[in-house]
Amino acid sequence: MSETGFDHALYERFPTKGPRPEGELEELKRIWCAPKGWQLLTAVNNNYIGIYYIGTAFLFFVLAGVLSLGMRIQLAAPMQDFLPQETYNQFFTMHGTVMMFLFAVPMVEAIGVLLLPQMLAARDLPFPRLSAYAFWAYFVGGLLFFCSLFVGLAPDGGWFMYPPLTSLAYSPGINTDFWLLGIGFIEISAIAGAIEIIVGVLRTRAPGMTLDRMPVFAWAMLVFAVMIVIAFPSVILGTLLLEFERAFNWPFFDPTRGGDPLLWQHLFWFFGHPEVYIIFLPAAGLMSMMVSTIARTELVGYRLNVLAIIATGFISFGVWAHHMFATGMPRVSTGYFSAASMAVSLPAGIQVFCWIATLASGRIRWSVPALFVVGGLLVFVMGGLTGVMVGMVPFDWQAHDTYFIVAHLHYVLIGGMVLPMFGAFYHWFGMTSAKPLSERWGRWAFWLMFTGIHLTFMPMHLAGLMGMPRRIYTYLPERGLELLNLISTVGAFVIAAGVLIFSVDLVRKFRFEPDEGAGNLYGGGTLEWLPTGLYSTRSIPLVRSRDPLWDDPNLAKDVEEGRYFLPGSATGLRETLITSLLNAEPQYLQIMPGPSPWPLAAAVGTALHFLALTVQAYSFSLACGIVAVVCVLRWLWETDRPHRLREADVGGGIILPIAVTGPSSHSWWALNTLMVVMGMIALMTMFSYLYLYGIHPEVWIAPPPLGETALVATLAATAFALAWSSRRMLSRSEPGVFPGQGPWLLAAASAAALVASSSIDWTGWRAAGLDPAATGQGATVFALIAFQSATAGIAVIMALYLGYRSGRGLLSGPVNVTLDVVTRFIGYVAVQGLVTGLLPRLFTGA
Repeated sequence: MSETGFDHALYERFPTKGPRPEGELEELKRIWCAPKGWQLLTAVNNNYIGIYYIGTAFLFFVLAGVLSLGMRIQLAAPMQDFLPQETYNQFFTMHGTVMMFLFAVPMVEAIGVLLLPQMLAARDLPFPRLSAYAFWAYFVGGLLFFCSLFVGLAPDGGWFMYPPLTSLAYSPGINTDFWLLGIGFIEISAIAGAIEIIVGVLRTRAPGMTLDRMPVFAWAMLVFAVMIVIAFPSVILGTLLLEFERAFNWPFFDPTRGGDPLLWQHLFWFFGHPEVYIIFLPAAGLMSMMVSTIARTELVGYRLNVLAIIATGFISFGVWAHHMFATGMPRVSTGYFSAASMAVSLPAGIQVFCWIATLASGRIRWSVPALFVVGGLLVFVMGGLTGVMVGMVPFDWQAHDTYFIVAHLHYVLIGGMVLPMFGAFYHWFGMTSAKPLSERWGRWAFWLMFTGIHLTFMPMHLAGLMGMPRRIYTYLPERGLELLNLISTVGAFVIAAGVLIFSVDLVRKFRFEPDEGAGNLYGGGTLEWLPTGLYSTRSIPLVRSRDPLWDDPNLAKDVEEGRYFLPGSATGLRETLITSLLNAEPQYLQIMPGPSPWPLAAAVGTALHFLALTVQAYSFSLACGIVAVVCVLRWLWETDRPHRLREADVGGGIILPIAVTGPSSHSWWALNTLMVVMGMIALMTMFSYLYLYGIHPEVWIAPPPLGETALVATLAATAFALAWSSRRMLSRSEPGVFPGQGPWLLAAASAAALVASSSIDWTGWRAAGLDPAATGQGATVFALIAFQSATAGIAVIMALYLGYRSGRGLLSGPVNVTLDVVTRFIGYVAVQGLVTGLLPRLFTGA
């Protein structure tokens, strides 16, 4: 039975026969034309955004590497004075922060933005302007954050920012604020990219590309994006709470007033440990695809590999507290997290054995990508073995906060992500560059990096076991550490030499030609190696296997001649196919937005908003925030315009609708993903409340009167009912007929009810005697109310935007994506308000 009622007999028409209409390809090229000059700043196409993204992430990799060289010079011998203590603290904080937040996650996300549309044979990801906004926000915010190093304002509390070290008492300057607001803002950019990837993988696959035929990299990116959506809200919340404590004296982490500094560790490591696997899984997906190409055979254990990726993502969320074994956790907790730490190594081991079996069953061609793949495999396994060691509580107590942990972390991240990344650069370089990278230079780069890795980090294991602590800027002589540190410093410069050779070769050979790249240099069998242009493939093929180019030698020719789906433009605009979740059956045609300056303007406004908050320029910050919101609304204005066609022929006589709402719509999936993000922020805030309640119940006071609680709940329920009624009213209108102002007025009334509910909640707790600056209860209760108020404010903005569109006659029924998104968002905020409003009233001191 077809998943969507699609007639599979229609597939037999492909590839179609006969000549294609004249001018079809020229029209496609015109619609997807390359930007020129200043238009490059307005580009939203994944070919451009992906290259911008990768280039920026690699820049941050180099910058963080330069910081590490400075630290290694300082530690090359005892009692060095190359870097003062304060500068050294800023260097190691920025090194870790840049590598984890500005390089690792953005780099794998960038590779996904570049490769996924081609691998899925989609014209582009479904929200190209969101991709552009995510990149520019990352680019502008990341550079501003890094530049704090040059004015002495860089953070110095470590990339983990533990309080009370980072509290206002011990870090009175704005250095910590740069980290808190800068990283929180950059994580928002990562979440925007994750939403794009989730919807893209699930809903823009080529027809016939069932879940069982998806490239392993697409699976890895899907799990990666889901993990970001679940994990990153925790660190965003943590940074906001610590900034609230610093700016407004709300005691979330002050134990003298009912807070607890360990709350930060729980929030941070709930993000921080999945972060390691968030970095590893996409690189593992790249490894799986490169291994298959290197051995020229299908990946052994494809389904096992996919299950291992999913299992790694799932188990990684139960491991966070193994970073906290030395904090005096109960034995039951340490036993559980130790067992989870062991268990998470099993799916990683499955992937490793699948790679080894694939290489053994084929015939390896020792190209540069093969060297990086095998080298990365060896380094990652070594790091994984030490990871099992530190997962054991007694050993962790001995090695905790020593250089053994530094060595373990770098072995895992370099073997699991950095070396596969360089292999991917060589493997997929022919997609975008007219000239391939040099094999000879590549071998030099590999051997220097591989040798340098072991010279740098192998001695750190021994130094750590000899008692050398982490995060020290010097050490005493005659402790047996001199030679080990000197070898590590030499090794760091050997790695730098390898990276330098690669960088020089990159500058020599890179010539950006998305239409005429060097081609399939290593003989890959997946769809990204079809002939491409800025429109991705000339026609979207019907997929019948996991390696379609190997299994159908004529596929590339048929695709290039336009014998599959969408050989031209059905509407005269940019388009892609939206397919069903499981079996990738064609469902409708999505009209995609083109180049626009508004994502860049919105990103700059957002970055300046957060920067102004850091320096407490609140009026300027408010103005920049308003500019950012206006720019976002302006870019959205064009994305839901009624089209003269309601259906279009996508090839072979197959007729599909142009716009839909509900679960079949890609916007439905995007909004649901966003609601998961917001739900996780709310959930972690409620966790914070309950955590502090369990530790300091003696400072909790009684809640406001029951009648006020009932009023808050009634207003939230009313908001939900009004939003639902608004959707019902529009759905009952005649096709193409303006239904009047009723739907948006109901939505506006719903948003107003949310604002009233938050206001009553705030004033009620204040009247009950709760002060946010007095106790942990007050801080967490008002944090919940502040978050609910912020989401209610967003609902008001959305309702006003809906009203403006209605006033311009653009709210025609019965299908309207804007109203569908706005009312469902308001309904979610109502449910969230009901839950967050009742929880503090149920768990109190009364």
